[in-house]
Amino acid sequence: MPVETLEKNSIKTIPVLMNSELSQRDLGSIDTDRPQPFCFSYRFTDTMSMGADVKTVGKYLDAHQGWFTRCAHPMTVKPIGSNGYDLTIGKFDSFNYTVEPKIGLELLPQESAVYRIRTVEIPDYTPLGYEVSFNAEMKLVETMDGDNLGTKVDWDLDLHVYIQFPKFIYKLPTGVIQGTGNKVLKQIVNRVSRQLTHKVQEDFHGTLGLKIPKR
Repeated sequence: MPVETLEKNSIKTIPVLMNSELSQRDLGSIDTDRPQPFCFSYRFTDTMSMGADVKTVGKYLDAHQGWFTRCAHPMTVKPIGSNGYDLTIGKFDSFNYTVEPKIGLELLPQESAVYRIRTVEIPDYTPLGYEVSFNAEMKLVETMDGDNLGTKVDWDLDLHVYIQFPKFIYKLPTGVIQGTGNKVLKQIVNRVSRQLTHKVQEDFHGTLGLKIPKR
């Protein structure tokens, strides 16, 4: 996921959210003294094909300390405990205003071939004007292609992003802000998902010397 691509194709479609006169102080942390933050949401589902049985795929996913860091690049990843990660999405720059959002994610141990990812707090870090609720599930389902065993990884993401804008933004039509924010969130999630799916497939099959199944 090249950050530059996201900046050009997504962030610049919502110039109302950025202004050269804004500063980090203007956004601040979300608090009750300001107007209620907007909630942008997106429910995303997808499927990833892996050319090995469920047990083999599960063993690979269990060792997330390796593949997650490799496949998340160019996003910056720092460990939080044994199962969590401090993930820096990248810098988004428009109209001389820059924001570098981060999110804490915990990859929970599998339960009956089901993996869950949830949001966790990043130690010693306070988000500036935004909060993220990230809840995802990966379910491994064994498949057959002729005589060959395979695995279908069903992915389900429920994402909510809360953003508190400077007060003057709230003078704009609510529908415009809400609709544009949801659209941009959808664009970013779809783009990141395609990139990560491709990288995980390449990493998994390359590690085991297997051929990537056709989508």
